[in-house]
Amino acid sequence: MSEPNTQTNSVGTSSSFVTFSLAEETYAIDVLQVQEVLKITEIAPVPGVPDYILGIINLRGDVVTVIDARRRMGLPPRTPDDASRIVIIDIDNQNVGILVDAVAEVVQIDANSVDPAPAVGNDQSSRFILGVTSTEDGLTILISLEKLLSDDEWELVRSVG
Repeated sequence: MSEPNTQTNSVGTSSSFVTFSLAEETYAIDVLQVQEVLKITEIAPVPGVPDYILGIINLRGDVVTVIDARRRMGLPPRTPDDASRIVIIDIDNQNVGILVDAVAEVVQIDANSVDPAPAVGNDQSSRFILGVTSTEDGLTILISLEKLLSDDEWELVRSVG
């Protein structure tokens, strides 16, 4: 799976999202921010960075910083396996990789089916949750990539790559 379908449904109020799993939960991000999905590759560590930054990869000559989504979301660590993927996202015209347990599919989510984020955890752990929607497979948590890190943390990620 290299490039997900980036067409959005302009009829009604639905949008396309890429779904992925972390610790048995399903998450979704806006398909328009996803550049591509890569199989796990060698990640070169960078000394002196926060633990949620795994390191950097070479993506066709460009250096891309890779973030561990599990660590950033406060989930227990897991050794990457054959299902693990690096989702290359575009944040403010810069590519960043997000390591996830597995990528599932591109889905259409109707805005009317999204409930507000529940008031659980603290502001730090829930600030990136846009909302929750129910599917036949369970709950899907919609996340805002921009809010996954603070502005200062995004600056650090940009400086690493």
